[in-house]
Amino acid sequence: MLFNSYIFVLCFLPLCLVGYFVLNRLGAKKGALLFLLGMSLWFYGSNTPKYLVLIICSVLLNYGFYRLSCVLTGEKARRWAKLAAVALNLGVLFYFKYYDFFAETVNSIFRSNWTLRHIMLPLGISFFTFQQISFVVDSFNGEVRDCSLLDYACFVTFFPQLIAGPIVTHDELVPQLQDDARKRFSFESFSCGVYIFSMGLAKKVLIADNLSAAVTTGYALVEWGDWAAMNSSSCLIVMLSYTLQMYFDFSGYSDMAIGLGKMFNIDLPQNFNSPYKALTILDHWKRWHITLTRFLTKYIYIPLGGSRRGAARTYANIMIVYLLSGLWHGAGWTYVCWGALHGLFCVLTRWGRRVFDRIPKALNWLITFTFINLGFIVFRAESLPQAFAVIARIFDFDFGAVSPGIYTTFHLTEVMLPLSALPVVGKLVYWPSAMMVLFLTAAMLIVLVPKNAYEKMTAMQPHVGTAVFSVVLIVWCVFSFGSVSAFLYFNF
Repeated sequence: MLFNSYIFVLCFLPLCLVGYFVLNRLGAKKGALLFLLGMSLWFYGSNTPKYLVLIICSVLLNYGFYRLSCVLTGEKARRWAKLAAVALNLGVLFYFKYYDFFAETVNSIFRSNWTLRHIMLPLGISFFTFQQISFVVDSFNGEVRDCSLLDYACFVTFFPQLIAGPIVTHDELVPQLQDDARKRFSFESFSCGVYIFSMGLAKKVLIADNLSAAVTTGYALVEWGDWAAMNSSSCLIVMLSYTLQMYFDFSGYSDMAIGLGKMFNIDLPQNFNSPYKALTILDHWKRWHITLTRFLTKYIYIPLGGSRRGAARTYANIMIVYLLSGLWHGAGWTYVCWGALHGLFCVLTRWGRRVFDRIPKALNWLITFTFINLGFIVFRAESLPQAFAVIARIFDFDFGAVSPGIYTTFHLTEVMLPLSALPVVGKLVYWPSAMMVLFLTAAMLIVLVPKNAYEKMTAMQPHVGTAVFSVVLIVWCVFSFGSVSAFLYFNF
């Protein structure tokens, strides 16, 4: 089930909200949590019921390790139990997400014949696996308070953050689930939730999904080898479109998750903080997918030694973290290469910090944003040769007309129809390409100029204006659900 679907907005969400708060109002607090757990499992299993068994077994297994951490006293035994818990979680993740990638790699290197299993990836497995790893590691480190099985199951499966994050830690969510004061309906919290949910939904449905059409068309032309259509101009448009799509889609889902949490009186952490405003790649990664960066820093970078063991070791640790980050995003060499490129640029930026500090801010931003765009070509491509071919085509400097198949995808029907009916506008030959320019310009302005959705939510005061704004956006998006919607999280 997706947030941008009729069944979610018109059925699931109202039913879940009413049931949860009514049960709490009646004093059935455990019943309310059981209801929330059941609804979250319905949310997760609505498309692939068989994977309900996987997530339930994963929850029970990791809770068992938590209970084990409560009774084990020997330091050596606790260390081995912690390693076993992490290994089992990573083993499950490896089987479902990386087995075929590993087998293909072995077959290509050693000319072996390992059988590929073509396993369908369970949605959000990387998110809930990392979330549970953080819990069991913290539990063996003595950082977890008393936590019942019901609280833990709700912590893992809480539907707003289940399939696309943010990656929540136990100390952020479990105490809120246990807090009786948060189980009473709050109009202010609900209003804030609807406000940021509406903006996240608009990011996804009205902007990201329209950008995805251009990206899909462009890469289809690349796949067909139609380089006449995919000149430098077309490649640049597709590159920028995908960079913007990634932000509006991923941050839109995070905004929706935060908004849904607020509706339930639950505060989820910020996951995006205007990452394309960053002046360096290091700053970018403090703003992009913040909870993943936090996880990798705490559980990989710091245990490896962080920056405490000299420059060479620090740079090596950075490369390890970014290689793992790339692999986390998807099972393929394009993702590994993308992670390596970001790691190298982070090392270069850290090493040459004094040089970058002397560069004008505008130039620093341009360097960073250009690198992000080129990196996303590698991320999106079907293979490394395809990625290098697209990049090479950009630097051919063949700036002819953009392919009609690309620029005609940039439209909002509800905007185009009334404007095209105007006598002057309707006769303009270049109107479709003008809409492409206007759409991309508007998207860039939204990214770079105003406060982001999370900042707006924290400063929001409920009133008639915000209510009307939220309702208009949600209604607009609901009427747009019929268009093609790309789901970017199947790799995760």
